[in-house]
Amino acid sequence: MRFQDQMKQMLGNPNTLTLFRVLAVPLVVLLLLVPNRFTCLLAGLLFSAAAITDYFDGFLARQKGMVTNLGKVMDPVADKLLVSSTFIMLTSLGWVPAWVVCIIIGRELAVTGLRNLMAQSQEDLSASMLGKYKTGFQIAAAIPLLFHYSYFGVDLHIIGMFFLWGALVFTLWSGIDYFVRYRRLLQL
Repeated sequence: MRFQDQMKQMLGNPNTLTLFRVLAVPLVVLLLLVPNRFTCLLAGLLFSAAAITDYFDGFLARQKGMVTNLGKVMDPVADKLLVSSTFIMLTSLGWVPAWVVCIIIGRELAVTGLRNLMAQSQEDLSASMLGKYKTGFQIAAAIPLLFHYSYFGVDLHIIGMFFLWGALVFTLWSGIDYFVRYRRLLQL
């Protein structure tokens, strides 16, 4: 099999795209260890490429009939790793409020625990629409916050903070929604 065919086959596999998202995490972190215009631009571009795979892995899985339990579990885990580690790094740089990041990560951990209960009860693990909006706003916040510096006279940090407040609202709303919808799983 030719190299091009192997690459096409590999990139057409939704789980490979999810794995790319996981592998992007340490690279984004390393780039943010030495923040400057160049490393932040690279981190923002890498994060953007990884975030795009969040759409394509699900799309490909549905289109090709390759939806798997591994994909249903790993896709949100990859999202959480990418977004959480990025927000932690942005907090360490003093570019976002720590309390906002604590709420975002706390919700992610709580919902992951709930999703484990859902899996044991054989409930549908697909993300809710609110969860998708939450992820979209988190990604929309992270990208300009990663670029951080002004480019072409545009203050990207202000744009990122605008989306971060939206992400906070959807983070809380979707978390409450999950726990209200699946409260029966929480009864002792």
